[in-house]
Amino acid sequence: MTKCWRGKPVMHELAICQALIQQLETISRAHQQATIAVVHLQMGPLSGVVPALLADAFPIASAGTSAQDALLKITEGPLRVRCSTCGAETDARINKLICGACGDWHTTLISGDELLLERVELDVDDS
Repeated sequence: MTKCWRGKPVMHELAICQALIQQLETISRAHQQATIAVVHLQMGPLSGVVPALLADAFPIASAGTSAQDALLKITEGPLRVRCSTCGAETDARINKLICGACGDWHTTLISGDELLLERVELDVDDS
């Protein structure tokens, strides 16, 4: 059953945010309970995650944590393939993972299905 929040379906994005918050809490503890200010994520177009739904779920998952006031910045990563025929590494499009050099469909996905925590900016209390 799909749950809705603000009229939008929230499927696994909330669970992904909860796992992200666990990582952020570990980082916060490692830096003497620093407050999380900005969270930078890179998301590939084949990650299976909807960026807008992830952004909507983040405030729910982060409530009451060191990341509750954090800004979530999501950037889209490249979709790239390696051709088995000519060996070229080229950009591709969703549902068209063909080689950009020779046009062959015998390709391997290099990037585009990832969800990466790129960087976390902290507010550290210096006192």
